[in-house]
Amino acid sequence: MAVAPVAISRKHEAAPVSEAERKMRVDLAACYRLIALNGMDDLLATHISARVPGKEEHFLINPYGLLFSQVTASNLVKVDLAGNIVSDSPWPINPAGFVIHSAIHGARPDVVCIIHTHTVAGMAIACLEEGLLPLSQKSLRFYNRIACHDYEGKSDDLDERARLVRDIGDRNALILRNHGLLVCGASIGRAYHSMLNLEKSCKVQLAAMQSGGTLIKLSPTVQEHAARQHERDDVPGNGRPDAWPALLTMLDKIDPGYRD
Repeated sequence: MAVAPVAISRKHEAAPVSEAERKMRVDLAACYRLIALNGMDDLLATHISARVPGKEEHFLINPYGLLFSQVTASNLVKVDLAGNIVSDSPWPINPAGFVIHSAIHGARPDVVCIIHTHTVAGMAIACLEEGLLPLSQKSLRFYNRIACHDYEGKSDDLDERARLVRDIGDRNALILRNHGLLVCGASIGRAYHSMLNLEKSCKVQLAAMQSGGTLIKLSPTVQEHAARQHERDDVPGNGRPDAWPALLTMLDKIDPGYRD
């Protein structure tokens, strides 16, 4: 397999930050803090990105060298799909983060936010041949709706992008085998909600398997019905409240520095 390493360059842009980008920065910084508060961060590893509103193919990602709890709206790094850092920043970005996020943002214009984690539960499920099983109400939302990508080593080779895009297809959840979890969302709030559910699904599966009891197997008909119910509930404007504003209110009380 030919290896094309990531080469990140700097190509600063002088354009001021728009109100839409500022809001995206605040929401993305909040997502980093919430992931950390839930114990789903991994020191300097893993990453969350968000597509910058506008015509340019730019996305925001964390500064490589800071913990998730130190990410703020202003220190997020803006990068284009070619690997150019296009905002004034003293920070580099994680090469593996660029490979994974640029691949999906470039191929999926419907995706606004991508979250990648290395939690114990997520990595454990990623090491199982059977992957995520449709056992609980939480995991049923992913029934026939989660993809898998085989491990190729650290994701810092550019040629892996084509295989990542091929494997995720049009799905919004991906198990990176022997590695971790990834979700996509049409908003930062929806991506966070999806990752929270995927993480809980992994924990429930491991707990149920560890119990030594007999696992209840649901019929494919019930599994598909439940998955469609989740899809219906996730459609914006269907009458179900959005938890994201409430999460920001909570965060403002305990950790408001993310807005800086």
